[in-house]
Amino acid sequence: MAASGQKSKKAKRQRAHKRGLAAETWAAWYLRLTGWRILKRRYKTKAGEIDLIAKKRKTVAFVEVKARKTRDAALEAVTPASQKRIAKAAKIFVSQHPKAGFFTLRFDIVVVRPWALPERIENAFEARD
Repeated sequence: MAASGQKSKKAKRQRAHKRGLAAETWAAWYLRLTGWRILKRRYKTKAGEIDLIAKKRKTVAFVEVKARKTRDAALEAVTPASQKRIAKAAKIFVSQHPKAGFFTLRFDIVVVRPWALPERIENAFEARD
């Protein structure tokens, strides 16, 4: 009985992971269509991961992608702890890419919902130390 419970948890995690990858792909596609250039996807650091790093003109956006049924559920999923993690990872990115420091840096969220175009929320949060 316990083994089947573990299998279903593993299967749920795998499905969630696939949904997340699909949402990131959809968000990257949407950003490209609206004039953004994707610099990095799934940028991993010791501090954490940033789903997308995108550039448009003089702005670099660190983008968290959330696939949820509602906008509110997506925004609630970006907790203060995840904001702090994303900000630390962004700081590492800027230290490794010094030219990024000359751009306006911001943190955006892209909400991916069923049967709707992705929604980009600019300056969704501030960097937290």
